[in-house]
Amino acid sequence: MSAATQSWANRNRMTLTPLLFLAPGMLFFAVYVIIPIFQSFNISLYEWDGLGEATFVGARNYQELVTDRAFEISLWNNVKWLLLYLLAIPAGLFIALFLNQTVFGIRLYKSLFFFPFVISQVVVGLVFSWFYLPNVGLFDIVMGWFGVDIRGGVLGNPNTATYGIIAAGIWPQTAYCMILYLTGLNAVDPEQVEAGRLDGAKGWRMLWHVILPQLRPATFIAFVVTIIGALRSFDLISIMTNGGPFGSTRVLSFYMFEKALSEYGFRMGYGSAIAVVLFFIMLFFIAYFLWSMYRDEKEARR
Repeated sequence: MSAATQSWANRNRMTLTPLLFLAPGMLFFAVYVIIPIFQSFNISLYEWDGLGEATFVGARNYQELVTDRAFEISLWNNVKWLLLYLLAIPAGLFIALFLNQTVFGIRLYKSLFFFPFVISQVVVGLVFSWFYLPNVGLFDIVMGWFGVDIRGGVLGNPNTATYGIIAAGIWPQTAYCMILYLTGLNAVDPEQVEAGRLDGAKGWRMLWHVILPQLRPATFIAFVVTIIGALRSFDLISIMTNGGPFGSTRVLSFYMFEKALSEYGFRMGYGSAIAVVLFFIMLFFIAYFLWSMYRDEKEARR
């Protein structure tokens, strides 16, 4: 059969086949992600309780954010989460380097380090809440040995509560980064490692010049998921402090929930404005990492 008499579908089947496989996923992504994003933009321009008639207020919700002290605290707490959560990446790397060794009992060690990743965030929050209990919690008892007395306990003190929750979040996040790096270490080229040894590289020099460049894909994924996890932190805060004490542990996602959906708020427009701010913060980091990955791949092809 000549090309002229073939149907359009047959002539373009190499293009159509992957598009048909992608179509269901793209449809769900559009319905459940893309469209709600634009709806959030739209709702943020209204004053609406979620049930009654919406009143158009323009940029008033965003103007209110500028003078909202609770929003400022939530934003700064997100910055703390972002900076401290990144500690999970080097911690996961060094644990992965340790577990990549062939030593006696290594499977048991891997299971112990992998354990935090498979348990629910709710369980993590409850365990650390008991860990931080004043007077009877293990943390408070150990601090007492060194003469350190945290008034009200870690979670009852506005100065320490946020850091206590972040520490609880870093525990499973480190396990996730460890898994990413263990996978990446399995793909490290042994010939490059041997060549590095012949050139006299060992220890930190071997890690920095030979191992880490080959772990860039794993590092990229670790950065993306860690930053997104830090920015959308909600469940641990809800379980451990519910935003307290005195609103000191709120982050943007939790404050958005309080304003839009809790009994104290029902301000869907204001909650959507907070969601839009959080979306742009996430978009900035994701766009930066995607651009960095594209630039690295472009340079590698030259």
